[in-house]
Amino acid sequence: MNWNTLIAASFFAVLNVAAFSAHAADQTTQQTPAHGTHLDIKKVISIEDTSGGCGLVNARLSYLDSSGSHKALDYSKLAECGNQGG
Repeated sequence: MNWNTLIAASFFAVLNVAAFSAHAADQTTQQTPAHGTHLDIKKVISIEDTSGGCGLVNARLSYLDSSGSHKALDYSKLAECGNQGG
């Protein structure tokens, strides 16, 4: 095996690992909770309001579970408005 073949094989191996990692990151499981749902949350990635505004808004919690799977949870919450009850 010559150096050019070895370099080309290494390059394609690195590309395959990068493509697999990007594909795994895109696979997010979405769920909507029911009352009393047990959540397996190991690490919170982000919490964001998806609709904006004041009052009752939609929100999304992105997290990793104990097996390392990326998941998203959609729920409703009261918005954090600057001029509430003031």
